[in-house]
Amino acid sequence: MAMTSTDVHLRDLRYFTTVAEELHFTRAAERLYVSQPALSKQIRALERQLGVELFRRDRQGVTLTAAGTALLPHARRVLAGWAEGAAAVAEARAAERSTLVVGMSTSPGRGGLLPAIRSRFTAAHPDAVLRLRQVPWEDPTAGLADGEADVAFVWLPLPDADRYAWTVIAEEPVDIALPESHPLADRPEIDFRDLLDEPFLALPESSGPLRDHWLALDARGGRPPVIGAEIAGTEETYEALVAGLGICLVARGNVPLLTLGGVTTRPLHGVPPSRYVLAWRTEDTGRPLVRGYAEACRRVAGRAGGAPEVPAWVRPEPRSVRSG
Repeated sequence: MAMTSTDVHLRDLRYFTTVAEELHFTRAAERLYVSQPALSKQIRALERQLGVELFRRDRQGVTLTAAGTALLPHARRVLAGWAEGAAAVAEARAAERSTLVVGMSTSPGRGGLLPAIRSRFTAAHPDAVLRLRQVPWEDPTAGLADGEADVAFVWLPLPDADRYAWTVIAEEPVDIALPESHPLADRPEIDFRDLLDEPFLALPESSGPLRDHWLALDARGGRPPVIGAEIAGTEETYEALVAGLGICLVARGNVPLLTLGGVTTRPLHGVPPSRYVLAWRTEDTGRPLVRGYAEACRRVAGRAGGAPEVPAWVRPEPRSVRSG
């Protein structure tokens, strides 16, 4: 029996629309993460199934035929409809499981903030399951970017900030952490201008704008920082400080994580405060558990004198969630 159009799969339509958008098989193959020969073979198979040529290929390039032009809007609608259906299934599955994954690079600490948020959240959502996910500093989004976390405690600024909304948990002064033997350790306070030639500990380059923030690039007047070592976790930071590899900025709420012996901190002038936030992907703002956890954070932080208690989602624009 001959094949009919009912045998066409979503993969075939995805391949077709990508080639139609790029009008270039190599670029389309790169977008689809397949080889160019495999993509060409699949398109040929689709054309045989439909009994019509979809693309015209010649030395001038690739163009859509009349049949390809006619198919394109229908293929897009099928793919969009399936994406909506898959999203609805995923939403239903998530609701059934009632699991919220909370990402973080370091524990929020700060006077029992995390237990207080958990208590308030579980009181409002007794059937929900909270799962904490510890993420290395290489990922400044703490799992949001790759979908491994639903919400995350992170520091601003975030890379690709337009993808996220957030509520501020704490805005804290920035101190300088340095070995107790450092010549400046005997000062009660330190001006950042006195540190411009000092080697600094830096986050991994993959952390993007967050690396620049903790190197205080905006306060250096164009002078590049001296990098003494890269650090990807609290223990690495402490060991690098004790070894005298460099100094580093630290939010005041994180000072107890580093002052374990051999390391001291001093108030620092000349750098802006740090902002610690709970963030989530903007498309997840309507998810009940995301909303519930964000609300719990707002109320706990507001009670402690931090973020206000106004729910993020009642405001008209995603950016208005971001206080500061």
